[in-house]
Amino acid sequence: MKSKLPNIGQTIFTVMSQLAQNENAINLSQGFPGFDCDPELQELVTYYMRKGYNQYAPMSGMPLLREAIAEKTRKTLTIEIDAEAEITVTSGATEALFAAITAVVRSGDEVILFEPAYDSYQPAIELSGGIPVFIPLTMPDFSVDWDLVKSKVNDKTRLIIVNTPHNPSGYVWTSNDLDQLAGIVAHKPIYLISDEVYEHIVFDEKQHLSLLTHPQLREKSFVCSSFGKTFHITGWKVGYCIAPQSLSAEFRKVHQYLTFSTSTPMQLAIAEYLETKDRYLELSAFYQNKRDLFCEGLKQTGFKFTAAQGSFFQMVEFGHLTDLSDYELAVKLTREAKVASIPISVFYQNQTDPKMLRFCFAKSDQELERALNQLISYKLKG
Repeated sequence: MKSKLPNIGQTIFTVMSQLAQNENAINLSQGFPGFDCDPELQELVTYYMRKGYNQYAPMSGMPLLREAIAEKTRKTLTIEIDAEAEITVTSGATEALFAAITAVVRSGDEVILFEPAYDSYQPAIELSGGIPVFIPLTMPDFSVDWDLVKSKVNDKTRLIIVNTPHNPSGYVWTSNDLDQLAGIVAHKPIYLISDEVYEHIVFDEKQHLSLLTHPQLREKSFVCSSFGKTFHITGWKVGYCIAPQSLSAEFRKVHQYLTFSTSTPMQLAIAEYLETKDRYLELSAFYQNKRDLFCEGLKQTGFKFTAAQGSFFQMVEFGHLTDLSDYELAVKLTREAKVASIPISVFYQNQTDPKMLRFCFAKSDQELERALNQLISYKLKG
């Protein structure tokens, strides 16, 4: 059988997590929290299961959850969203991204991606017959070179995919970024997908600027997010997409034949849990404490770094320490220092190696301190 994705194998996240398990190493590679969610949220799921909410949810999502998402958007972004027509609950943000890409990309369409890029974008584009166009982000802060973007846009450009806060770099888009993008797509048949799963994890008093907040961008955008990152429930796979009514209608045509609906009791539990806004508004401070703890320890390792602006990842530079490739060093650290990370080259389509690693600091303070001590001790060995 001829593969539709001949260049796709096992993801690096699976590879490094398996290696961490085999080596009994601390897993700071795959992006999932190393602690459990709020017991109250678990109890709410149980409550709704026992109340008999165990059958299919409506295709677009439980009305209570869609209303809760609209209310959260109103509180955080001060914009009004039509819960019935513009919000669709999905089985994780990855499904939302896939459905949005599939809804708009046709054979031969070009899709602009910013590298380093999250690994689910390219396969979804190619499965729809689209052509990925890769634009490297500008080192060292991973900001966008807007002149380069303008030079890549042409009559075949159908879609631009945005990710803010950015994985893996943690860069947070600015108002200038939004204005620049708006100027490029104005009066052009170009759609936008914004991956905003880390929307509530921004640091140093920065503000998350969703594409929804820019009137010119909002009318062209599918904004995808997830409760997995916000409430430490990545295994629940509950996400959502916000888009104008006309775009949501096309999105739902794909969604209904992809997963149709998402877990009913989990949707209802999250809807009730969202009633207390501090549960997501306090998330930035929670993770900034972890980022600061981790960065303070990194100062003793020899790695160079700039503290992440958002997300729960911290990137480090190592080119001044060794000639090893990023993949070789990631494996070496997992086996010898017993700390697993992700090599940044896997986020580039041509495996560009910027001599950087990504660590996930969404772990308990004790686990982070153990990992730091092991990295510091390993450095002292030579």
